[in-house]
Amino acid sequence: MQLVATHLGCRPGDERALFAGLSFDITAGEALLVTGPNGAGKSSLLRIVAGYLAPEAGAVTLEGGEDGAPLACQCHYLGHRDGLRAALSVRENLVFFRALLGGDGDIAAALGAVGMARLIDNPVATLSAGQRRRVALARLIAVPRPLWLLDEPTSALDGAGQEMVAACIEQHLARGGLALVATHLPIAVPARRIILGGAS
Repeated sequence: MQLVATHLGCRPGDERALFAGLSFDITAGEALLVTGPNGAGKSSLLRIVAGYLAPEAGAVTLEGGEDGAPLACQCHYLGHRDGLRAALSVRENLVFFRALLGGDGDIAAALGAVGMARLIDNPVATLSAGQRRRVALARLIAVPRPLWLLDEPTSALDGAGQEMVAACIEQHLARGGLALVATHLPIAVPARRIILGGAS
């Protein structure tokens, strides 16, 4: 399996171009880190790959993926917002998203992987920002998909949480997954890197 981006360009609305002619590939078992200053287009790149934003030019394909399934159905996008329902418990949130996305992963195991098993029945409204980030990451494990698109996945996390994110990414790669990660902070995962220029 391989994610291939060819000559991508991004110009949101009438704004200046964030990037142009961007090409890269990621093979199963690999991660690619996207770095650069604020406004360089890191989040926009991930949104293009996820299908949330149309590129000005170029194309993105997932070769060797599930036949007939659109790329959007073969990837997970973890953005700045966690997307959790505050009134529901941790367990209820994962049950909801597993049903919505059509997965059958083990919820308890997913929460154990992110260090949240003991809070499984707590309302999300009672969690800290870092704990909510952990639950959001657990969704990716509970509903397996080959491509992870992670936008600042370690935000709001302490040192232990950042190590947990790296461990989850490494386990995903070991299972043949792919990861495209936009980040300002170092992540202890063997990965190639691309640097986007942009506004200072």
